[in-house]
Amino acid sequence: MVVKSQIKFIKSLQQKKYRLQNRLFVVEGVKTVSELLDSTLKPYKVYVTDASIFKDDFKEVEEVSEADLKKMSGLSTPNKALGVFHYPEPKRIDYSGWVVALDDVRDPGNLGTIIRLCDWFGITDLICSPQTVDCYNPKTLQATMGSISRVNIVYQDLQAILAESGATAFGTFMDGETIYGTTLPTSGILVMGNEANGISSEIENMVQQRISIPQFGPKTAESLNVATATAILLSEIRRSS
Repeated sequence: MVVKSQIKFIKSLQQKKYRLQNRLFVVEGVKTVSELLDSTLKPYKVYVTDASIFKDDFKEVEEVSEADLKKMSGLSTPNKALGVFHYPEPKRIDYSGWVVALDDVRDPGNLGTIIRLCDWFGITDLICSPQTVDCYNPKTLQATMGSISRVNIVYQDLQAILAESGATAFGTFMDGETIYGTTLPTSGILVMGNEANGISSEIENMVQQRISIPQFGPKTAESLNVATATAILLSEIRRSS
């Protein structure tokens, strides 16, 4: 039986300030926990309702009752496994290929999907502005489906990054050159903006090339979801290269 203090501690990690304070985050679900156990991420503790779920002998795995798992879970219906992992140490950003940068993306689901897209399209580095939602937010982690362990995510000032990186910044704007008519290099920084306001004026001034996804239907849809737009742009970047 898990002691009350441990349950309280794990529940506290649902909040960003306690995650930062302890440099620990929580993931739930057998598939996601299993992927993270097989990654380079270091487990702090893993709780399961059936000890046979993970065949390998991980000393951090502990069997608990369904009632205790429910108490520490952030889900309405817990999924047999809950893992607590240490924050990874950010790696140096590699500008020799494409990098994605997010300017104030606020929706956890959007960020999680973009992390998964980076994993799918082989983007190893994702830069987030300090105002971008926490990548260890439980909703973000659910949306990554385990890709959180395969993408280097760095929170840094985007103005400083764009000024110092030496890479060409491609910004997404409604009036930009169509992505289908743009000659794309083998490296660069793809900047995606806030869901409601797009790229901020400060970052816009540092973008060297403005690109867009053309609208083929009637002018009824105001814009594309930022994660959907990222998928289209990354697909075209990889097709071109």
